[in-house]
Parts: sequence; structure tokens; C-alpha cells
Amino acid sequence: MLLPLSPLDWLALAVFIACWIGYAAVVDRVPAIRDRSVIAAMDQHRRRWMAAVPHRENRIADISIIGNLMTSTSFLANTSIFILGALVAMLGSPELGSRIFGAVPFAEVPQDSVAWEMRIFLLILIFVRAFFELTWALRQFNYCSICVGGLPEGTAGEPAAAIAAEVANRAARHFNTGLRAYYFGLAALAWILHPLALIIASLLVLRELHRREFRSVVRDALALPNQG
Repeated sequence: MLLPLSPLDWLALAVFIACWIGYAAVVDRVPAIRDRSVIAAMDQHRRRWMAAVPHRENRIADISIIGNLMTSTSFLANTSIFILGALVAMLGSPELGSRIFGAVPFAEVPQDSVAWEMRIFLLILIFVRAFFELTWALRQFNYCSICVGGLPEGTAGEPAAAIAAEVANRAARHFNTGLRAYYFGLAALAWILHPLALIIASLLVLRELHRREFRSVVRDALALPNQG
């Protein structure tokens, strides 16, 4: 069975996959590049945070911070479920979706049902990935709160604090992966309008992610204590 995709559709998909998977592979798996990111800078801050926990008796503030992190992660995980429900509904109403998106100027909404379903299935795949990443991050933040609650006081708690920091850092990485899926999910939505819209949206998301993770003012501020 031949898929109802034009050469421009295949090109747009290739650009989208290269931007999403390629960016993640380079940034997350190449140490020399990852070390210059805002994620790496925050890893150091979380290690310092956990290293300080064993040396104070009152840890209510620390648990509260982890609770705030869990709340934001839970919000995005729940939102991804609502998005998936809406996407499944769109699968059952291609005519309604075509009328809505077809009202956009210069849009070339696919009239073939298979082409429409492929676009929706791509979005479903992205937000399923986001859900799994975010729920795993949520569980790891929960594990981190337990680790913090059980830290011995003083220097005896330093080895356990290093473990708690590693758990917190892993949770943050999975949260970041889930958040990236949201960004690229918005880019994939543009494919419904036109293949060129998918290419442009993918490149814009890639540019924005790179700017925020490597060239933002926040990244520079967070990296200052780590210099030297």
C-alpha cells in the first residue's frame, strides 16, 4: 500500500525527525555539548542543594520545593492526557477537522482519510511520549522526596545526599524531555496546514530550544557559580 504522501510531505517529516530526535541525541548524549547547557548548570545547583540538606534540621522547605516540582510535572502529564483524548476524537471527525483547519489562509488540509490519520497519529505518538516521560519524572521526584526525608544529619548524610541529587537530576532530565515533546507537538500540528508549515515550525522550535538552553540570559546566570 502506497502512503498518500507527497515528496514535500516526506521532506517535512525528515526535517521534523531530524530536529526532534537529532537535537535530543546531540544535546543529551554528547558531554562536551551538554555541559554548556542550562540543564547541566541546573544539575550543579541541585547537587549543591542536596549537599546542604543534611546540615539543617528543618527540611520542610526542601520537601515543599520538591512538591512544587511534582505539581508542575503532574499538571503537564494530566494535560497530555486531555490532548490525547482530543486527538482521538479528531480521528473520528476528519470532516470537522478539515473544515476548521481549512479556514486558515494558504492551508492545504489533506482530503484523503489516510493522510489525515497519519498527521493525527504523529501527534498522538508525540504526546504519548510526553506522558510517559512526565509520569516517570513525577515518580522520580517522589523518590527524591523520600530520599530527602530519610537523609541522616551531618556528614553521615552526604553519601545519601549525592544519591538524592542524582535522582533529582534524572527526574529533571525526563521532565525536560517531556517538555520538548510539547514544543515539537506544536510544530507537528502545523503539518495539518501544509508540509512547508511543518518544516518552518520545526526549525523555529529547534532555534528556540537552542536559544533557551544554550544562549539565554538565564543559562548564563545559572552557569556563573560553576565557572572556575
